Amino acid sequence: MDISQYLLRIGYQGPAQPSLETLCRLHRCHLLSVPFDSLSIHCREPITLALPLLYDKIVRRHRGGFCYELNGLFLWLLQTLGFGAKAVAGRVRNRFTGRYGPPLDHMVIVVQLDGRSFLCDVGFGEGFLEPLEMKGDTEQVQEGGIFWLGNQGATWVLERREVAGKEGRPLYRFTLEEKKLDDFADMCLYHQTSPSSIFTCKSFCSLQREGGGRLTYMGRRLISTVGEKRTETTLQRSEIPAVLREKFMVRLEGDFEPKDEEILPPPEEN
Repeated sequence: MDISQYLLRIGYQGPAQPSLETLCRLHRCHLLSVPFDSLSIHCREPITLALPLLYDKIVRRHRGGFCYELNGLFLWLLQTLGFGAKAVAGRVRNRFTGRYGPPLDHMVIVVQLDGRSFLCDVGFGEGFLEPLEMKGDTEQVQEGGIFWLGNQGATWVLERREVAGKEGRPLYRFTLEEKKLDDFADMCLYHQTSPSSIFTCKSFCSLQREGGGRLTYMGRRLISTVGEKRTETTLQRSEIPAVLREKFMVRLEGDFEPKDEEILPPPEEN
């Protein structure tokens, strides 16, 4: 695996020595270049959490992926560059069902830098463009919105807020126990097969834009959001490959089946 090719893939130019500026620029470049998507599942391409396979898919084949793939490979990049980074596990609050997913539902990265901790996540559909400093009960304003981090004992919670000072919508919660990529193998299979997973139920591809906007393909729709403005275009099935190629720079391999079905809510927590 070649770091220079990875940096070329995400459009990063500049120093690679560990620093907060480098971390912020790497994070931003990744989100603006590599889509968060479920396309492999709907092309019947099995996803295996092995770094050489992830590198081949994301860097050589110019594809995107979901959290385990994107954050798994980004973690390798950060550690190889000399950052003190580790993977931790989270549980996403599904915006469609309102329920949290199972343990190990999401993978995020925590970076230690100059005595401070930062949350990194390049594998989430409503994410922050630059790393968030991990300070309890603190709002952090970015182009994409207002993000709040708080901790309840050993559990941290990430919220997205519309108005400063007012409680917002929880995105996910996580703990700081270090995990290995292999620890997520069972949940990686779950997200490829479960009717309670958005990845199984909906074919989508989403990419951040400068300024905090986002472009998303889902099912037979193309959705553009910039702040409060949202536009939606209905797609014919025959148009989807060209949209993915021209808007997201993704060329599909194999047969693709667009999908946009309701998600079966997971069991209620005890």
